[in-house]
Amino acid sequence: MMIGRVGRAILAIAFFAGLVGCGQERPADSEKKATAPVAKAPRPVELVWPTPHDVYMRGGGLEEFIQPTASGELRSGLFGSVRSGGRQFHEGIDLFPRERDAKGEALDEIRAAMAGVVRHVSAREGASSYGRYVVMEHPDQSPAVYTLYAHLARIEPGLRAGQVLAAGASLGVMGRSAGGYSIPRERAHLHFEIGVRMTDRFQDWYKARGFGSPNEHGLWNGMNLMGLDPLSFYERRRAGGLLRLAEVFAAEPVAVRARVARATEPDYARRYPVLLAEGAPPPGAGWEVELSVTGVPLRLRRLAAADVADLRRGEVRIVEADMERLRANRGRQLVKISRGQPVADDDLVTVIEQLFGR
Repeated sequence: MMIGRVGRAILAIAFFAGLVGCGQERPADSEKKATAPVAKAPRPVELVWPTPHDVYMRGGGLEEFIQPTASGELRSGLFGSVRSGGRQFHEGIDLFPRERDAKGEALDEIRAAMAGVVRHVSAREGASSYGRYVVMEHPDQSPAVYTLYAHLARIEPGLRAGQVLAAGASLGVMGRSAGGYSIPRERAHLHFEIGVRMTDRFQDWYKARGFGSPNEHGLWNGMNLMGLDPLSFYERRRAGGLLRLAEVFAAEPVAVRARVARATEPDYARRYPVLLAEGAPPPGAGWEVELSVTGVPLRLRRLAAADVADLRRGEVRIVEADMERLRANRGRQLVKISRGQPVADDDLVTVIEQLFGR
């Protein structure tokens, strides 16, 4: 009798096990389905220092990495209207070397600040005031900014436009190459920029302006590149943030807000869609542009016909201007006062021409 009871018990267990195998949920499976997947925290942008001397990322002061001009003023190696008593604008930051050879020439390796694509390699020293320089574009970033590395002593052998590189990849060696002027050995440095490209129609603008010399650098001519302060990107990264580069653009104070009675969509808006604010549906009748104190377009918004009804076609109207901030940035001429009203000055005219055409 005892064996029969055990046998029946085994059959019962087998029967119920079969029901589970035929589609009934096991408690463990049910628990797994009820548990929501754990979302991964977004990773900060992989932004590395462009030289081996990364003291800034470790909390160092400006005097530990910034190379000033012959004036000796530390601010002269920073970004902004920092030279010639504030009258001369400097688009990037200048970083001094950590290593030198027996003759005192810089030896520091220059590295890609982010993963991206090499867009321009200018190997002829005298072809630009940048000397030998490399430009990278970073399509995986938002917005897809460029980085520029200038005054190189030499460029990495075999480096060419179109190459895809990882963050930290070698681009060349720090130096003092320049066109039209000389940089003394003791002030060898890397000039470094992070910014945006103004227009894909640059050659048309360049030709119309009649500069009298050929454009040897295509879209990557310095006149088509506008930077923000590189340290504003690194400061966020150093603090553990910077999930998107757009954070820096969003945090930049707006110095000028202008309306333009042109319906044409700038290629700038298509290339940097994260900088396109919600506005009138396309095609729209005009545009509103918000600019930094140095003239970088921070946001563009389409306008409806009613928004530009009182403007002539092509007219630019200053809606807001922070004149105190603009006067403190004398290296850029964005807005002037004419007959008591703010109007576009030379540098803002250039920005509008590059965005919308002449």
